[in-house]
Amino acid sequence: MAQDSDVPSDRSAPDARSLPAAYLDLAAELARSEDRHLLDLAAGVLVAQQAMEPTMAAQSLRQLAARAGVPVRDLAADLVSGACGASIEAPEASEAALAGSRARLEATTAAEVSRDLDEVTGTLLGALRPVGVRGLMVWRRTSSDCLRLTASAGFTSLDRAQWSQIPPQWHALPQRALAEAEPIWLPRGVGDAGELPGPALEAARAVLPLRHEGTSCGVVLVAWREARELDRELRLRVSGLLDVLARVLGSVRHLTDPGATLPVLASTLDLLAEPAMMLRRARNETTDGSPVLFVEHMNAAAQRRGSGVPRPVGRPLAHVLPQVADDLTALVGDAYRHRAVQRVPRLPVAKQPGTVPLLNVRVLAVSAERCAVLWHAEGRDHSFSVLNRAGRLGSLAAFEDDRALGVTQWSEQVAPLLGLPADTEPFPLERLANLVVPEDRPDLSRMLEALTSRLEGVSGMLRVPRPEGGVRHIRLIADPLLTHGTLTGLTGFFQDASAQHQTEVALAATFDRLGSVQAQADLRHKLALQLQQAIVPEQSGLDALPGLRVAARYRPAAEEYRVGGDWYDVLHLPDGRVLIAVGDVAGHGIDAATGMVALKNALRGLSCSGGEPGDVMRSLNEAALRTTGHPTATTICAYFDPERQTLRWTSAGHLPPLLLRDGRARLLESAPNLLLGAVPGTRYQESQVDLRDGDLLLLCTDGLIERRRSSIDDALAMLARALEGLNHADDLETGADTLLAAARGDTDDDASLVLIRVQ
Repeated sequence: MAQDSDVPSDRSAPDARSLPAAYLDLAAELARSEDRHLLDLAAGVLVAQQAMEPTMAAQSLRQLAARAGVPVRDLAADLVSGACGASIEAPEASEAALAGSRARLEATTAAEVSRDLDEVTGTLLGALRPVGVRGLMVWRRTSSDCLRLTASAGFTSLDRAQWSQIPPQWHALPQRALAEAEPIWLPRGVGDAGELPGPALEAARAVLPLRHEGTSCGVVLVAWREARELDRELRLRVSGLLDVLARVLGSVRHLTDPGATLPVLASTLDLLAEPAMMLRRARNETTDGSPVLFVEHMNAAAQRRGSGVPRPVGRPLAHVLPQVADDLTALVGDAYRHRAVQRVPRLPVAKQPGTVPLLNVRVLAVSAERCAVLWHAEGRDHSFSVLNRAGRLGSLAAFEDDRALGVTQWSEQVAPLLGLPADTEPFPLERLANLVVPEDRPDLSRMLEALTSRLEGVSGMLRVPRPEGGVRHIRLIADPLLTHGTLTGLTGFFQDASAQHQTEVALAATFDRLGSVQAQADLRHKLALQLQQAIVPEQSGLDALPGLRVAARYRPAAEEYRVGGDWYDVLHLPDGRVLIAVGDVAGHGIDAATGMVALKNALRGLSCSGGEPGDVMRSLNEAALRTTGHPTATTICAYFDPERQTLRWTSAGHLPPLLLRDGRARLLESAPNLLLGAVPGTRYQESQVDLRDGDLLLLCTDGLIERRRSSIDDALAMLARALEGLNHADDLETGADTLLAAARGDTDDDASLVLIRVQ
């Protein structure tokens, strides 16, 4: 065979006496040139067939040759021959080598282009058909040592279904090849046993283990059409081709099953309430031939009942359960030898002082290297010791009455808790009636009846007199112990709940005080609502105004007991006009409310004088300057003339009115004026608009729409859209409620609105 490199690297030194040195150098250069030309041609074929970059083609050619295990020159010659239809032979290349390299090239290329195992298996079957191979079946080794069918070619769907999975307990030939890591060659088939699928029992077969990076990753079955001699050359050819399959299978297994250690079985063991663990047998054995066992998984119950070794998983069994390690190792050996579940009632068999036994132990071999071990928790003695330890962690005192043996056990905290000497002999729960106060004895009797007659758990409070005076509040928590449905004992805790009882008494008193405070708060809230109603009363007779229908609303501030300065007023004046006013005094509290009442009453009196809005507002400004507290306010004062259907108004820094006409809402621009109470002698300009039947007019305060993170223009635009939604509304009262719900400010301010329909 040719050298496994691009250029011959081992040439003997030329004999200068027989040939000139220059001639030999020229011949060597020509040989290297031929090799380079052949490699360039093969790289060009890869560029055309695989659509790869020219700079990567030569490198890919070398990688393919290395993976196929053939010299680069042989592979290049084979590739160029296949592309041009002519036979191009590299030096020292035999027909057998070329056939092997061609088949390996096809399989390797398929593996590089696709990770699909069925595609790779089909390519390999095509390469092996010239030597009579009829089918290939590939199993992947799972983490539990099960063989799972991953790909096949040349077999029926029935064969694939019947051989889809081979568990480790089924000692079939594929499992044997996996365990022994040795190929099994069967030139005359499987005889009458029928242990493998194939066209006929006598047809030749081979069961070959697949190894990748030193690890068994699966098994492949090669089936021929008939019986035949499987000579050395044929075996080498088949084995060489299947190396490609091992690499692909190992790579796929790495991607789909990364380092798993029986996750399904481990999850199942975690669901068990009883202790369970998974052991793994190491390959090396001890001097006496017994296997070395390592703990691979322990569920929560097993870890609680272990020896307390930190991080037991991964440690030898002798470290985790040293008292039973030898007996358990022998039991594991029996499980593998007899291939059946092994059971013993107790480990260790003989009682040993200070040793917690494992009861009803079961060992099941689940794979060639793993086994599951299950057992029951130890008996009642240990359960009481657990209660005793729990009592030391909290203020609990454990007890247990064994009715069958007539024995009572107490933890060391019980006697002091009951006010008894520490050396008091434990007594049954019934005799506790002699210790509790007489008033609590009926409660104790009822709890005992529930435990012994109805077989129910109980929890209740009992009082025990203290030697120094007073009582200790003891909580009794108890449950019946049943054996096959029959009461055999009582178990539970005593707990000193005196501090908790005192806390509960204090909390009860606190709740009483809180109830009183709540009642006072409710009363204050009621008074505040009455005060608000007195300040801004609901006006009657708004539906009897000439030429108008009016609905008005007032919404108090969101904060309880917070009295605001908003008001509205609608009044039929002596001269036939209608006063419509909305105002907002700055601030909150009694001062704001007092100023608001003063300005509202002053406006009513001034309006009845028959003056125009500007004159009335100028007089109202002077009144504000002379009112206690000097309130400042924004106000709009409007007069509606029903005969002319005109609205004449003046605004003291207030929001402009909104007019809805023909389905479109717009602001009625007001002349700019100062707010009330700012500057004496201020004159107020007036504005006027002609109204029509069906017009809808809205006056409101800023608390209705004002928001912290929005401009007043955005708020007014939102209010205009809400008003446009009332275009066809006939019920004005419903429309006022709708506006009040839709337009909500977030400044916790009170709000007023007056909604007017011209008719």
